[in-house]
Amino acid sequence: MVAAGPDGVWVETQRQSACGQCAARKGCGTAVLGKVMGQKRNRVRVANPDHTPVRVGDEVVIGIDESALVRGSLAIYLVPLLSFFLFGVLGETLARQLAMASGEGLSMLFGAAGLFLGFAWARHYARGDRRYQPVILSNATPVVSFYNTH
Repeated sequence: MVAAGPDGVWVETQRQSACGQCAARKGCGTAVLGKVMGQKRNRVRVANPDHTPVRVGDEVVIGIDESALVRGSLAIYLVPLLSFFLFGVLGETLARQLAMASGEGLSMLFGAAGLFLGFAWARHYARGDRRYQPVILSNATPVVSFYNTH
């Protein structure tokens, strides 16, 4: 955890390959992609609904509801893809109606617009919805206590 505020805490995440411990590291596409992407750190606002005691510098375990993850994944991936194809077909149909010699340009333009609109919708869809916000599950920092033996 790097900061705390009234609406939650800010944590710093580190991108990590899921197969980092695998023996097939040299032949694995995911491991190669992880090396290319690097170990970039991101700051994420995380809710603390159970008021788990945390301090700046603590390591915390965060999570997101499984059903929200599935719905969010569908919204982020499927909607832009579908709008890309639908707008591309719309562009080609419009090009035929206008009797254009080649409708590829208009189809590509409409497809790109559909993709952009799909991403804009997906961004708006998840914004502000607490179901899609990660939460603190536990404090992973070991508790150190000093006992007076005298």
